[in-house]
Amino acid sequence: MAADSVPGTVVLVHGGFVDGSGWQGVYDHLKKDGYNVAVVQNPTLSLEGDVAATNRVIDAQSEPVTLVGHSYGGAVITEAGSNPKVAALVYIAAFAPDKDESVNTLIADPPPGAPVPPILPPEDGFLYLDKEKFHDSFAGDVSEEQAAFMADSQVPWGVEALGGTISEPGWRNKPSWYLVTTEDRMIPAPAQRQMSERAGSTVVEVEASHSVYVSQPDLVADLIERAASEVSSTAR
Repeated sequence: MAADSVPGTVVLVHGGFVDGSGWQGVYDHLKKDGYNVAVVQNPTLSLEGDVAATNRVIDAQSEPVTLVGHSYGGAVITEAGSNPKVAALVYIAAFAPDKDESVNTLIADPPPGAPVPPILPPEDGFLYLDKEKFHDSFAGDVSEEQAAFMADSQVPWGVEALGGTISEPGWRNKPSWYLVTTEDRMIPAPAQRQMSERAGSTVVEVEASHSVYVSQPDLVADLIERAASEVSSTAR
């Protein structure tokens, strides 16, 4: 495909407890459709460090970026979204904090009756999910075998990352899209709806678990392509 016919560039940002390899299904779909795609590998030690890692990838791109974040990755793209190269933000079952908010402040007051994520007490400043409850809480619509692999390959999530606050939310100045997962047992759907409404996002809802990017990659990729296409057509 000629460079001038590439439909756009997408940067994918993962959340806590996982790494960038979970995006492979979404990546494959986007690549098949001609997109340039880059996947950020967040250290998930601090929000500042993850934003820096994301900005390095954004800055390496030669054209405007559709920036996509899952879960905690939503906090990362909210801060990194102020990068001048970012044209649009796409939240996939993700946190969308406002100025001076953090993941900690967003989870401090869960909706009544919301499921409690099975996060174990911190060890040496890092968090893990209970492996026995990982499938049900994080990846309910993923196969048992794949969920077991995800549980056993967890990336330790630094406690400091949850406390990182947003200085300037990108969604205040950039168009955003949000995929709400109605069967989510990590970030309850009502909380997702509240954040997406506040951000003024274009919202799509799907019956899926928190791991929708793994279980339904084509649906996720379709939303990303919609965002990239609408921003591209507006810019013309």
